[in-house]
Amino acid sequence: MRASKGAVVAAEEPVTSPDQHKPGNPRLARIGAVGTIAILLAMLCANNKVNTGAIFLIGFAVVIALILVVDWLLRKNGLR
Repeated sequence: MRASKGAVVAAEEPVTSPDQHKPGNPRLARIGAVGTIAILLAMLCANNKVNTGAIFLIGFAVVIALILVVDWLLRKNGLR
């Protein structure tokens, strides 16, 4: 069977690898992560007297900080 004129055929589409589909700007993501850590820690000031949420706020801030450290180490060693 023949494709009609103007029809897009799969053979004409460019082949791309998954690493060519990187999402957004990584530098802005790192800046956003640091801002998120600052906001989470600032929420400790507005926390209620029970302080149950403080554990989660500090925990999420630490997890994001660890992700940033691992990312920095991978970029420093050329693995990313």
